[in-house]
Order: sequence, then C-alpha cells, then structure tokens
Amino acid sequence: MRPFTVHEGLVAPLDRANVDTDAIIPKQFLKSIRRSGFGPYLFDEWRYLDRGEPGMDCRKRPKNEAFVLNDPRYAGATILLTRENFGCGSSREHAAWALVDFGFRAIVAPSFADIFYDNALKNGLLLVVLEADIVERLFEECKTTPGYQLRIDLPAQTVTTPEGEIFSFAIDPHRKECLLNGWDEIGLTLRYAEEIRAFEKAYRARFPFYFIGEEEGEEE
Repeated sequence: MRPFTVHEGLVAPLDRANVDTDAIIPKQFLKSIRRSGFGPYLFDEWRYLDRGEPGMDCRKRPKNEAFVLNDPRYAGATILLTRENFGCGSSREHAAWALVDFGFRAIVAPSFADIFYDNALKNGLLLVVLEADIVERLFEECKTTPGYQLRIDLPAQTVTTPEGEIFSFAIDPHRKECLLNGWDEIGLTLRYAEEIRAFEKAYRARFPFYFIGEEEGEEE
C-alpha cells in the first residue's frame, strides 16, 4: 500500500453525521473482491440521480449537483472533512477501497466506527480524530475559503490550517509505523519471509512424515 508521511491537499466538507458504509459504497457493488474500480461509485446514491449498477459508465449518469463531491470547488479533493461516527454500519472493507480509489488520502472527523477505522488504516487511508469543536471550526473555514487545504503530518501527528494553526491527533504507534512504511498485513508478514522459509525448512526436516506423498500429488 502507498506510504503516508506528510500530505497537503484540498478539503471536501461532507457535513453529515453517522455516514454508514452502505452510503459509502452500496451493496450492489460488493461482488468484486478487487481493491480497485470502486471510486466512481463512492457515495453512489448521493452523487447520482439514478440507481447505480456495477459496470455502468458514470460519466454518462445524471449527477446530483447539490452533493458536495459534485461541486467544482472540491474537484480533486484528497482530504474529507466530516462529522461523528463516520463509517458505521456493516463491516465491508469495500468502503475503504472506494474512498482510496476515489483519491482520498485522509479523513478528519470527531469519531469513526471501530471496524471502519481498522479497515481504513489497513488500506493506507489515514483517519484523523479531532475534537468536535475543532472540526466545527474547520467546517466554517472550509466553506468560506476557496481552495481550502490542510497539511497533515503523520510523523509529527499534526494538522495545520492555512492560517498556521496546528492541532495534534493521536494514533496507535504500530498503526503509525505501518502507514509510514506502506505496510499492509501482507507486507507486514513478508518482512519475516526469510524467517518463515527457515522455519518451514526446519519443520519439514523434523517431521518428514507429514509430507509423505506431497511431491507425488503435486506432480499429478
């Protein structure tokens, strides 16, 4: 997965609380287990006026011009600002895939649903928890300031506004290390590839009877 160190980007204000994963990526798009291709269907029922189905060309679909991600002011946004309990509902990892595929690198909110929080970090999407009053101030600034950007520094664990105001956020040290290095669960395991191979070799040598007939079966 893509490492996260310092990111400065345009902010899109999604002024809604309790956004559930079915709103983030509706159930009809869960047929695929690939991590890519979900971006066009992110917030599908809010972004478009028709019902979306897998394989549709979203460029030709009627858009809901009132929805924030269809506002030209927020085109190319890479930071999502939202309200409390973002990502509630079902545990679908596709929600994180859709946000990443759309282009978001971080989400700032007062709180997140626990399972979504885990899924997001495992996919390189940084979730920043700030106090509700701070998030409210960011919403006010974002809505009144064209091209509003935030700078998120993961090593320092800070969020900096265009005016230079700095807010700190907390993150688990292990999760932070994985994000900084771009380690998903597979990448984390592969750090120990040599040790794993050595263990497998020693295990085969110690218990060869477990593997009798294995080579013959492979040849078939």
